[in-house]
Amino acid sequence: MSSKDSYYVPHGTYWPIIGSIGIATMFVGMANMFHGVSWGGSVTALGLGIVLFMMFGWLGQVVNESVNGLYNSQVDRSFRWGMSWFIFSEVMFFAAFFGALFYAREFAIPWLSGEGNNQFTPDLWNGFVQTWPEIAFKTPAAELRNGTALSVPTELIDTWGLPALNTAILLLSGVTLTFAHHALRAGERNKIIGWLVATIALGVAFLGFQIAEYGHAYDIGLKLNSGIYGSTFFMLTGFHGFHVTVGALMLIVILYRVQKGHFSKENHFGFEGVAWYWHFVDVVWLGLFVFVYWI
Repeated sequence: MSSKDSYYVPHGTYWPIIGSIGIATMFVGMANMFHGVSWGGSVTALGLGIVLFMMFGWLGQVVNESVNGLYNSQVDRSFRWGMSWFIFSEVMFFAAFFGALFYAREFAIPWLSGEGNNQFTPDLWNGFVQTWPEIAFKTPAAELRNGTALSVPTELIDTWGLPALNTAILLLSGVTLTFAHHALRAGERNKIIGWLVATIALGVAFLGFQIAEYGHAYDIGLKLNSGIYGSTFFMLTGFHGFHVTVGALMLIVILYRVQKGHFSKENHFGFEGVAWYWHFVDVVWLGLFVFVYWI
């Protein structure tokens, strides 16, 4: 069996231990920060710093090993399977939140309004009105959190305003990234860089418009404490925005690697893995646009 096809056994490394220490430190700090402990924020920042140090160090080592030709086709398959399972885990992550949205809309709210076998519920929740999204009304349930009224939005975010614009931006970014991939396969370095820069710019524009949308949401009273609608809205869109941010950072790293000449026509899974992730982010946003903004 040639070395090209032989099984690759990775060498020992201390990076997983450093990452475990960083994650544990970060969560200890967060737990204490949420309980009002004065040093919680500092410990959280320390843990995050350790995690970032681990990521830069470990990924940098992998890049160096790849550039130096230490990997073979078996390692390439391992990377592909690893990225595939990672994206699958992200799909399940968002599926849980989409499931919560579906449950609230199709089951919880109708039951609270007395549908099905819950005909006595209106006696417990007097004045509850079945509607989605919850706008322009208040119920006794809105007074349950420590006597503080929940924020009820007075209107909805216009589906065909910023959400539609951001949808077009993300779809266009998927096109520009695909063009960059084709340019990489053709060995056209300048075109690769140009299309990658365009993709990163579109991602940053998306985040800018999302920040503007959040400002408008707060102006109309749509906040995290706006009942189940507010919590699911910000949970889904907020986590998606976080994924766009991570994807944009990954694209910046790939742009740097393209400029350094790390990829060839035949060997460029680092680029492909990031492209898979970005297209996944695009697809998730389409689901968000339809189920959170449109219907």
